[in-house]
Amino acid sequence: MCAVYAFMRRCDDLSDEPGANRASLDQWRAALADALAGRCDAHPVLPALHDTIERYQIPARYLHEMIDGVTSDLEPRRFETFEQLYRYCYLVASTAGLTTIHILGFDSSDAPLLAEKCGIAFQLTNILRDIREDTERGRIYLPAEDLAHFHVTEDDLRAGLRTPEFIDLMDFEADRAREYYHESRPLLGLVHKSGRASLGALISIYSGLLDRIERSNYDVFTRRVSLTAAQKSWIVLRAFGSCK
Repeated sequence: MCAVYAFMRRCDDLSDEPGANRASLDQWRAALADALAGRCDAHPVLPALHDTIERYQIPARYLHEMIDGVTSDLEPRRFETFEQLYRYCYLVASTAGLTTIHILGFDSSDAPLLAEKCGIAFQLTNILRDIREDTERGRIYLPAEDLAHFHVTEDDLRAGLRTPEFIDLMDFEADRAREYYHESRPLLGLVHKSGRASLGALISIYSGLLDRIERSNYDVFTRRVSLTAAQKSWIVLRAFGSCK
């Protein structure tokens, strides 16, 4: 898990750090291809990543798709429809979930689709939390069709206007995320028992973050909504206690 996280953290950093460009991500993709072939000297994480991929038979396409997703963030983002946003969420988040369940272990053919939906729920939660920061970077992830339906403009988002129309929009988007949490919940019973507590804790932390965003009445412009370390620790302890 540390190797996979380090790989994905590197992907994210290459798309967000000052001076980020396509050439850096192309070089990282080439380094991944070399690592998959056993040539792992381009970055310290690659030997461990190669071992993890081989040991758990993780499809390499998930890692390439992650790079596809973060590469798309190099340019200002706009999505016309939710279907387009879904594809983006799959690339940057569901791929992480699909990789993770191979490490946790699963036997049911239903697990990959549920892991995909779980990743969608996580990324939708991130999008709702990070509207201010993303807008400042020229990234507006909420679909244009939803903005138009609720009469919210991009200028409203840039100005940080928490209008009644914005609250209605956020209610709609939060309900959508909640539905993906609900649909993916059976995944907990499909991964091997040794991994259920970890996955359960992760789901509870992200869904708890969504709860907190809702309880703040979507005050995402003046502060970054988050769970405290104590709240996260309690969630983890409860998850491991329930899986004994």
